[in-house]
Amino acid sequence: MKIVATLLVAFVAFEHFYFLVLEMFLWTTKKVIKTFGIESVAFAEKTKVLAANQGLYNGFLAGGLVFGLVDNNTNMLLFLLSCIIIAGIYGAYSTQKIRLFYFQSIPALMALASVLFLF
Repeated sequence: MKIVATLLVAFVAFEHFYFLVLEMFLWTTKKVIKTFGIESVAFAEKTKVLAANQGLYNGFLAGGLVFGLVDNNTNMLLFLLSCIIIAGIYGAYSTQKIRLFYFQSIPALMALASVLFLF
């Protein structure tokens, strides 16, 4: 059963690494503008430094999750997954985009539960 928990945590880490790529390197592309619902290319250009900073934080979360898996550090995994869940809840609330909750918080909730009960 530890395999299930490991796979779920790894999926959340992969998600956040993917967010890093989108926010740091692809922010002004048409795909990302559509995916994130950015109002215009001009707005994406104006906010690309902020998005890159946000992407860097997502990278730190991904790296922390990977480190927690490699180090078998349950407390680190629980802390980072809790942070991701809270960020997803706040993001969905503040942007009024519930899909953010589904893409960010639900996988992290599943991973957190699996770490608590299976790790």
